[in-house]
Amino acid sequence: MECNVVITAVQPFLTRFKMENYDGVHGTMAGWNSTKVFQKLVRLNQASMRKNTMDRIHCTPASLEEEFSALKSLKFSKDQESDVEDLPDEDAPKPLSSEELKALLLDSERSKLNKKLSDANQHNRFLKRQLQVKEDALLNFKSELAVLGLEIESLVSLAEEIAEYGIPEGSRKINGRYIQSHLLSRLEGVQEKLREQTKDVDIAQSREVPLFWYGVAESIQVMGSFDGWSRGEHLSQEYTATNTKYSTTLMLRSGRYEIKFLVDGEWQLSPEFPIIGEGAMQNNLLIVE
Repeated sequence: MECNVVITAVQPFLTRFKMENYDGVHGTMAGWNSTKVFQKLVRLNQASMRKNTMDRIHCTPASLEEEFSALKSLKFSKDQESDVEDLPDEDAPKPLSSEELKALLLDSERSKLNKKLSDANQHNRFLKRQLQVKEDALLNFKSELAVLGLEIESLVSLAEEIAEYGIPEGSRKINGRYIQSHLLSRLEGVQEKLREQTKDVDIAQSREVPLFWYGVAESIQVMGSFDGWSRGEHLSQEYTATNTKYSTTLMLRSGRYEIKFLVDGEWQLSPEFPIIGEGAMQNNLLIVE
């Protein structure tokens, strides 16, 4: 009897060889490789915990009994092949749905926005530290000017006292004026310049400016030109008898600022401040002296 054996071994070529089966039947057998069937048989082996190599023997029957046995063997082989065909292709990647693609894109955009927001917050904190350093320097300079102002004021008082006395004979003149009067005039000029510099420091120095909002809301934020309408400041509720007062404190320099309140996501004006502009461009006016 001649038999063909399908051997599920990975060989790139066909081999024909003589073999003897367990029943002593001699025959010429051909082995061939099928990559697709091999992969599916491996998955079948993993699924059903089969550890033995699966071989199929096709024999040319010599009698009716052998024909019947061959048909049964063929049916069993077809059933196994059908089972292999029915196995899901686990290795094949499944295409992403539109919802999954949208979710991936949203996650990517969200990550980019979070990175930009983190960089902006970090830069904002750096600017606040730099501003605080300059504020401290201005405060020290203002203190030094105050001490110098007191010294100049004392010198002016002495010069006035000297000028009130009679002018001694032989006193020297500068630009047609006696030195006593000239000294008093120069000291008064220095004192005036010192006062102007002190005013400039006061203008450049930030000060605390309280802001209030009266009403009932869950979230209140004041926006304005004090920070370029970018971040604003949130107002906190004060625990009073009515619980309708919200407040915050801004560090501002002297000047005029336009502000507007964002109450529960809606722009609103406060009657506590003057109103400028027209239509949608109306804002409250905040004056810091």
